[in-house]
Amino acid sequence: MNTSIPPSGLPIAAVERDTGLAKDTLRVWERRYGFPSPARDSNGERVYSADQVDKLRLIRRLIDQGLRPAKLIGLEPAALSELLGGLGTAHPAADPARSAQFETILKFVRLHLHEDLRRSLQQLLMKLGLQRFVGEVLAPLNLLVGDAWLRGELEVPEEHLYTEQVQNLLRAAISSQAAASEGRPRVLLTTFPDEQHALGLLMAEAMMVPEGACCISLGTQTPLDDIRNAARAGRFDIVAVSFSAAFPARLALDGLRSLREGLPGETSLWAGGAGLQGIARKLPDIRIFDSIDELPDALRIWREAHPAPAQE
Repeated sequence: MNTSIPPSGLPIAAVERDTGLAKDTLRVWERRYGFPSPARDSNGERVYSADQVDKLRLIRRLIDQGLRPAKLIGLEPAALSELLGGLGTAHPAADPARSAQFETILKFVRLHLHEDLRRSLQQLLMKLGLQRFVGEVLAPLNLLVGDAWLRGELEVPEEHLYTEQVQNLLRAAISSQAAASEGRPRVLLTTFPDEQHALGLLMAEAMMVPEGACCISLGTQTPLDDIRNAARAGRFDIVAVSFSAAFPARLALDGLRSLREGLPGETSLWAGGAGLQGIARKLPDIRIFDSIDELPDALRIWREAHPAPAQE
């Protein structure tokens, strides 16, 4: 049990931070599945027990592995743990040297060694380059950090420490290359309302900027009307949206369909992230990415289909 939770329980905002599950997701599950079933405090606000938060953490990790909430919520915590163990922990690399590097990074996170963590990540970035760093280091390392958090080896502040260090590193690396990335396509990046996770968005930008794409980010939690207006006003070629595993699939589907209808026909809509697993066939007019490594090839294909006007 999570002993850091007070006997009175956690309010919904704290559960959102602890589990990575959006408040709207928790409310939808409560209505649809009867879980979680929070108590109410003296002000009538939802409060969640330690047992419920622990189960929500298990569910979130299983969603990260591609399972859908409807199949998980009715299971007992022991069954969820067994299911997670049967799926196996995503291991970052078969290379023992790389695995050792990841274990060292996790140690720095556990011990709150900010500077050692920053230096280790910076060295890998300089050695591999931005795109390989994102695909070969951050993508698998994010899974390891999530698994360590689930097992209780990392607390929420430590996971936030890791995320903040990675985001700072990516922002600096993107900024250093962005001045030379003023070509085509023009890409607008953002997330939907209630999607507060920015790391996937930054990783996508980090894959595209070295390819010469002109990337402009609106940050997270942008209303759909604002995305449409910005795409039209800025004459963007592509709108790219990121979804974490915690984002409800139905909301993602409905939102993407609505956004596609409101964008100019010549503007492509790209979307990716763990929250979109298994739904590409439902969105034939939208490019869904299963892996962040697909972005460079997608840019090449877009340029082939949209040749630049001849210079006079």
